[in-house]
Amino acid sequence: MYLVVFRNRKRPGLDAAAYAADAKRMEELARSQPGFLSFKSYQAEDGEVVAISEWASEAAVHAWGRHGEHAAIQQRGRDEYYEEYTLFSCASPRVRSFDRSEP
Repeated sequence: MYLVVFRNRKRPGLDAAAYAADAKRMEELARSQPGFLSFKSYQAEDGEVVAISEWASEAAVHAWGRHGEHAAIQQRGRDEYYEEYTLFSCASPRVRSFDRSEP
């Protein structure tokens, strides 16, 4: 598994409708990519957003990063949507889990 965490803060006054449409399209497109496993996004009370995606491999993440439509939206994000962001990624993260329903 390859994990990507995208922390961001939006610019004040951004075009919220355009951002929402682009975010929806990027999620749909990511879900169709080979190696995509999951995506979740959370927003804190202070406005920071944390988006977490899981991929089968580092190669799958790099292919997604080079996808033409995704690359164009990334640029739009830097130009129009984000005040700041940080991207974290790692291969083979240490994973511990608990599931009460399992015996």
